[in-house]
Amino acid sequence: MALFAVGARHAAGHPGGTVAETAADLGKDRSQVSRSLRTAEHEGFLRKTSQRTYSLDWSVLTDAQLLTERRLQSDGGTALDTLAEETDEACFLGVLHGDSTVTIGESVPASSNLVGSWLGRPYPAYCSDAGQAVLWEASEAEVRTVFADVAFVRHGPNTPADVDDFLARRGSARKRGYSIVDEEAEPGLYSLAVPVRDFKGDVVAALQIVGIRDRLEPRREACADALVAQGAWLEQRLGYRPQP
Repeated sequence: MALFAVGARHAAGHPGGTVAETAADLGKDRSQVSRSLRTAEHEGFLRKTSQRTYSLDWSVLTDAQLLTERRLQSDGGTALDTLAEETDEACFLGVLHGDSTVTIGESVPASSNLVGSWLGRPYPAYCSDAGQAVLWEASEAEVRTVFADVAFVRHGPNTPADVDDFLARRGSARKRGYSIVDEEAEPGLYSLAVPVRDFKGDVVAALQIVGIRDRLEPRREACADALVAQGAWLEQRLGYRPQP
């Protein structure tokens, strides 16, 4: 309660709080609150300033974010390999970078008939395999900001025409539980994707299955089930806890 009280003072625009101020906020005894604040400082959640106020120590959050990045690589690789083995299709992990998505992980079985690596390569988010999934939780205003200076160039027969078209497709994907990118990135290419959230509930990546349309589309439901399961497993490894 003492820790949350200091956080509430931050949220209200204050730099932190003294023992007396925090005790007054909580309506608690000063000695009891003082012990709680010292414990939180010892555990690394708070720091004590030269003005004898307690403020939030952001190093815990920084450490958690660094751990999330490492787990996204290590556990992401495990999820990709498992998904590729279960579906016998090429599987990728992508992140948003500006108005593009960039592949940070891949597992490509020889039987997938996909040639070359996509690691580190950007692709326009409005039509990429990961685009709808990495922008899954973004507000309409945020999506419009991302694509404000983007020309919706046609890359395949079904490339979205504009941002409204993209938003409509994302809306359908949200209801479905996963996105379908059907010949939007290039002719004959078909993909499924789900968002991957971290411990803060933020979407940090997209897990994707990508393949030749004639091969992957007839197996869509089975592949989607495997994709959703691996996405949930990876989110759990990143500390995400769905709200009840």
